[in-house]
Parts: sequence; structure tokens; C-alpha cells
Amino acid sequence: MTKVFLAMIISFGVTVALGPVVIPFLKKLKFGQKILDIGPSWHKSKQGTPTMGGLMFITGIILAVAIFGMDDLFNLEFRPIAVVVFSLLFGLIGFVDDFIKVVKKRNLGLTAFQKIVLQFLTAIAFLTFLIANNYLSTKVFFPFINQTIEFSWFFYVFAIITIVGVVNSVNLTDGLDGLAASVTIPVVATLSILAVSVGAMGLAIVSMAIVGGLLGFLVYNFYPAKIFMGDTGSLFLGGAVCGLAFALNIPLIIFIAGLIYIIEALSIFLQIAYFKLSKGKRLFKMSPIHHHFELSNWKEIKIVYVFTAITAILCIVAFFGFSSVSNIITN
Repeated sequence: MTKVFLAMIISFGVTVALGPVVIPFLKKLKFGQKILDIGPSWHKSKQGTPTMGGLMFITGIILAVAIFGMDDLFNLEFRPIAVVVFSLLFGLIGFVDDFIKVVKKRNLGLTAFQKIVLQFLTAIAFLTFLIANNYLSTKVFFPFINQTIEFSWFFYVFAIITIVGVVNSVNLTDGLDGLAASVTIPVVATLSILAVSVGAMGLAIVSMAIVGGLLGFLVYNFYPAKIFMGDTGSLFLGGAVCGLAFALNIPLIIFIAGLIYIIEALSIFLQIAYFKLSKGKRLFKMSPIHHHFELSNWKEIKIVYVFTAITAILCIVAFFGFSSVSNIITN
């Protein structure tokens, strides 16, 4: 347990220490966020705020895991490193996307097709590794009824769609100062507690390193943000949440603990569908749904607090739902 908390502290410390170096450096390079006209008009004041700040907490996380999480490799336990590499690959996709936006001056970065193909390939590679090493089965645990159901071949379809969908949902949640980081902290902390409960200490170290990194990042990202995480950070976080859930063989926890992510993405699909079916009417004032609350005169800080509180409650529910799952998690 000591290593778990030390990993969190080191990750936090490294991330905070990088702020005074990274923020001025990104400003000097003019790696500023481009605010699109489709967002709330007052977001224009954020124009030029440095982005790609996810590099700060990613660095802290990697360093903490490198210091405290390498014992597993000597015991031929590869799940922690697999989750880190998986998250980094998604972060790399985000980095390329951010780089194109801020350096090449193409507002939309990678094309949707390019991102989806890269994300699908990453998800397939990760799932293949877990299943080939018997870390993951096609039986899915359902909480509260404490039953596992064999998904067979459909598991692969479910898993790939879940990973790609949730990773992009986390990306959509990153629309207000501190929102994605604040919501993700209780989610990953819950996964860490469950990892400890089944003796998966390597995964617990990775989880708490992420918590520490995000707490450090919030020092600079909480309203008013001095830096944004960019797709570099949000795609990394999406990969981390999915990676940990699948590595623990409890993928359905994402749909409870990470419900805010799902709602953010679902609000966009509902907005588009309603707009088409009603011939021009809108279901929400703006989507994703956090913008709806903004246009309903909620302050950014209030939205972050409420969404985080809801997530914390959902995480408690998820913990009790999955606390009896130790018999099906592969150690």
C-alpha cells in the first residue's frame, strides 16, 4: 500500500513542478487553444490558453509507475505496463491531433476517419494482448445480480465499441476548465481501491499515479485555467479508464462510474437526432450537455462541482456493485 500512495505523491509533485516550465514554454511556442465559433461566446476569452498540457500529468504518471510499478515485470505480471502503453498510444493519437491543430493551423486536426481507424487498431491490439495472456475473459460480470454472462464472439464487438466510444466520450467531457480531470479522479480512485482489494497492486499503483497527476494538473487547470490538457490528455485519460477496467476484467463498471462521460456523448447524439426529427428544433440549448447548463446560467465551477459530485456518488454505487467480483478478476 505504501507504494500506491507514494506513486500518487510523486506523480502529483512532478506534475505541479512541471507547470512553471511547461506553461511558459507552450506559450512561447504559441501552442494556444483555438476556440471554435460553435461554442459559447464567452469561451472566446480562453483563446490562446496553452493546450497539450496533458503532457504534464502523463510525465508524472510515467515517472511514478517507473519508480514504484516495475516489480510486476519481474513477476511476469504485464497488466500495469499494458495499461500504461495502451493509454500512451491513445495519448499519442491525441498529441498528433493537437499538433496538427496548433502547429499546422488545421482547426479539426486529424480527420474523423483517421482517428477512428487508429483508435480501433489500438483497442484491438490491447484486447488481443489481454485475452492471449489470460488476463481477460469473454465472460462479463454483471453487478448487483452477481452473475457472469458469456458473451462469446460478441464480447470483441462490445469491447472495441466500448473502448472507442468511452475514450471519445472522455474527450467530449473536456470542455470546461477542470471538468475532465475532476470527473476522472473518483473514477480512477475507485478502480484503484478495487485493484487493491484483489491484490492487483501494479494496477493500483497505475491508478493512483493517475489520481496524483490529475490533482497536480488541477492546480493549473481549475477555473480559470492556465492550461488545457488537449486531446493529448483527454484521450490518454479515456484510454486509462478503459484500460484499467478491462485489465481488471470488469468493463461494465465504466457505465456506472463513468456515466457522466456517457451522458456527455449521448447528449450530442440526442441533439442531432431531435434536430433532424423535429425539423430544426433543439433538445438542449447546446451540446455536449455541460454547455446546456452554461447557457442555463450555471457557472463553470458549479457544473464541475455538480458533475464531480454525481460521479463520486456513482463511484460509491459502482464499488458496492463490483466489490464481490474478486472471484472473477484474474490475478
